[in-house]
Amino acid sequence: MNTEQQGLTIKEKIAYALGDTAANIAWRSIGPFLPIFYTDVFGLGTAAVATLLFVIRLGDGITDVLMGMLADRTRSRWGKFRPWLFWTALPFAVALVLQFTTPNLSLSGKLIWAYATSIFYTLAYTANNVPYSALMGVMTADVQERTSLSSYRFFGAYLGGIIATVGIITLVDFLGNGDENLGYQYTMYVLASILCLFSFITFLGTKERVPYPESSKIQLKEDLKDLLQNRSWIILLFIGFVFVTYNIIKGSTTMYYFNHYVEEKDHFLAGLSHIAGKNGLAGLYLLSLLLVSMLSTFFAPWLTRILGKRRLFVICILSSSLFAALMYLLSSSAITEIFVLGMLSEFGAGIMPVLFFAMLGDSADYSEYKNGRRATGLVYSAGTFAMKFGSGVAGAITLLVLNLYSYDGLAEQKTAEMLQGIRLNMSIVPAVFILLGLIALFLYPLTETKMKEVQQALQKRRTGEGQ
Repeated sequence: MNTEQQGLTIKEKIAYALGDTAANIAWRSIGPFLPIFYTDVFGLGTAAVATLLFVIRLGDGITDVLMGMLADRTRSRWGKFRPWLFWTALPFAVALVLQFTTPNLSLSGKLIWAYATSIFYTLAYTANNVPYSALMGVMTADVQERTSLSSYRFFGAYLGGIIATVGIITLVDFLGNGDENLGYQYTMYVLASILCLFSFITFLGTKERVPYPESSKIQLKEDLKDLLQNRSWIILLFIGFVFVTYNIIKGSTTMYYFNHYVEEKDHFLAGLSHIAGKNGLAGLYLLSLLLVSMLSTFFAPWLTRILGKRRLFVICILSSSLFAALMYLLSSSAITEIFVLGMLSEFGAGIMPVLFFAMLGDSADYSEYKNGRRATGLVYSAGTFAMKFGSGVAGAITLLVLNLYSYDGLAEQKTAEMLQGIRLNMSIVPAVFILLGLIALFLYPLTETKMKEVQQALQKRRTGEGQ
């Protein structure tokens, strides 16, 4: 059997998935918790934080593309992409800790520190996650097996989210002994250690199988030319940006929503959450969403076989945005309804990244099919670019809306105007944004029939039958 076509073992899929568990320990710490950490703990203003998040992520487009090119040209006895997981594990862990470290500085000094640590974090994330994402494209050439691997990946990703959420909610108060600055920092020591360990496991437990065609050893401008002429890749870049922005707006608003809008009295969920301390109900909500997301990964391969990737993506967008928008109608005491609508919305949202990264693999195959060259790292750089730039835009949108409604993180009492901004960020704002993705999906050209044709042609070419 052709090694690039053979099925992957469950052990290898789990090893690969733990790489995104590591990345999402960082990602889920930054997304929901960093904005409120900056505004309510570190003491930065909403406008300053919004600008920071946008500026930092704006530069990620360049670094992601450069990292994709560098990974494609890496030569080592371990392959092109695997060694980067080993090389970057420790710097990535250190970067996460520094993001939540609060030195005693002036306001301007704090802002400089925030910029410096954010830049370091995004560079470390890029060097780790661009090669990690591209690794999926060379572990197997089978389209269905790649979707299965993507499903495992995002099960691991949501597991990382659970570790981060539970860790932060339970450990910040415990380790900080009432000092949130120290609590966040000490909690990140624990999470960063787990991140480092899982990155090493992925490096040791995976293998690269899909060979690069010899003609792929060309100048950078040829790779870029292929990429910019790849219509499916350009469409996916926009789709990834849209759905990541959608998810991050909701996620980064959650802490504000539960800390300032939701009334916790006389409800069994509120009572249960008090075990975890101040942010218990918000943590319980985030945990419930992550569990739903993990469940959705089991359904993704099955639903894809029935509906196809593009049609399933459309259904996920429509259903998720509808349930999100309906949350605007809920009162502050409707805790059960908040959890139900949030979980229903998250089922569709949880499938979106599974489809997205599987479709990026299809896009890399199509580029090789058309051009005889393969730049897997460069193609997959769209994934990390969409995630990081989308998260920056989402963070900026979240904080700009709060700023528009006069949010003050240090105010003891939040006004009705502030609460209105929080409610909009939790529902209408992200729902409207994600609907832009439908337009792009209808233009996406790689149907299931087309991908069968591409896969068959590439298999013949790689085995020499097509020459």
